[in-house]
Amino acid sequence: MAESFTKLVRIDPLRLYMERHGRMVTDATIFASEAIKLEPDAVRQLCDAASLPPAKKVLATADIHVGFGIPIGAVMGLDSAIMPAAVGYDINCGMRLLRTPFSKGDIDTDKIAVSIARDIPLGEGRANLPLDKAGIELVINKGAAAVPTLAQRIRHQAWEAFDPDEFADDIKRIEENGHLPSDPAAVPKVAIQKGAGQLGTLGGGNHFIEIQYVQEIFDPTLAKTFGLFENQIVVMIHSGSRRFGFEIADQYMSIAAGRPEMAERRKMLSYLPTETNAGKNYIAAMAAAANFAFTNRHIMALLVRRCFNRMFGPTPLKMVYDVAHNMAKLETHEGSRLWVHRKGATRAFGPGRMAATAFANIGQPIITPGSMGTASFLLVGTGNSDESLCSVNHGAGRVMSRTAALGKIRRGRVITPARISDERFKRSMEGIKLITGNRRKIKEEAPDAYKDIDEVVRIVTECGWAKPVARMVPLAVLKG
Repeated sequence: MAESFTKLVRIDPLRLYMERHGRMVTDATIFASEAIKLEPDAVRQLCDAASLPPAKKVLATADIHVGFGIPIGAVMGLDSAIMPAAVGYDINCGMRLLRTPFSKGDIDTDKIAVSIARDIPLGEGRANLPLDKAGIELVINKGAAAVPTLAQRIRHQAWEAFDPDEFADDIKRIEENGHLPSDPAAVPKVAIQKGAGQLGTLGGGNHFIEIQYVQEIFDPTLAKTFGLFENQIVVMIHSGSRRFGFEIADQYMSIAAGRPEMAERRKMLSYLPTETNAGKNYIAAMAAAANFAFTNRHIMALLVRRCFNRMFGPTPLKMVYDVAHNMAKLETHEGSRLWVHRKGATRAFGPGRMAATAFANIGQPIITPGSMGTASFLLVGTGNSDESLCSVNHGAGRVMSRTAALGKIRRGRVITPARISDERFKRSMEGIKLITGNRRKIKEEAPDAYKDIDEVVRIVTECGWAKPVARMVPLAVLKG
């Protein structure tokens, strides 16, 4: 366990600094204002991250909260090492934003939400599009680019919304064009067994599909570039690699912890040298999970398009962007090649790093959700985020644990009372259609369990890392 974090010092209104001390090999920075509540355990976890021998740069965004070993909201630059726990269990969990031609009031958003919930399974352990051995290898190898071939090989209702020209435009609007180099041989068999049927499923926890409207435009020129306007209906999808990615993460965390040199480290703080076979295999397997997640979000987007087409006739739902979090990538920063781990953080490249993409002139789009019942944001990277390894927060971040929000009951007896009452939860969701696969646990995701997304985004913009484009608020929420 790392030492006390009493050496955390505020150096300006947006930055807290932890000077290297004890076992730390580098200092650490937390980008948070006075309004952001910090969990002591999350700060200790960041100190643990800065104590890892390969660590060259360690920081956390304003949505920092306790994770498995490494806090969610952490960004780490490691030299010649890859750390499965610093990527996390839901590899390439990410965000996708679709725009519609409709304005608020034009359509019945409650009705379309019910239709989407019929076609996209919500919650844990659900299945949708089944893949045989050839199909899963296709997804592992090609990522989202596998979709046209899957449409030819497997019968499924998602393909009713597939259009080759639209798909060609979609691919340009996915981070890494929806594909990373991978290797099926590096993927554990259990990942294939448990994940192969889960394409086109949302999952549980904080994953969601939201029907939103654009409440505010901050930059009319950028908004026009993205085809956005005030009061426009948009659809946001948040999901990842499902059980496929979970099993990859779990197995490689165990492999890392089993190495002799990691004997004194816990599973959650073990890493793999990238020149070893195990390190190379994890990188390939992580890429396979990323490809699965890109494909998963694309299948769900097709199912959303199908629902709109069936309800309103042919309806163009253009993709704004698909951005990943929970990933590690080899990048150059200040002349050094580092494996940048973003656990609950999002890449935020400026125009210069987006050369040869559709966003070379404006910077990478960043999709930042709040919580159900609160706002989400679209931003673009400015290129001025070297201090954060070109990273921003992936969301608002929790301010209380799931157990604290929901409470704990055992055999009908209240062990820990819920900090969020049923009435408080109901008020926070007033005016929003809520569809959930698990009503018993939905309060875990209550808006009051999360930080203030407006404050979190303010920190990002005032640090100069990103420029806000639009603010969206939910009309209907689908949760697992």
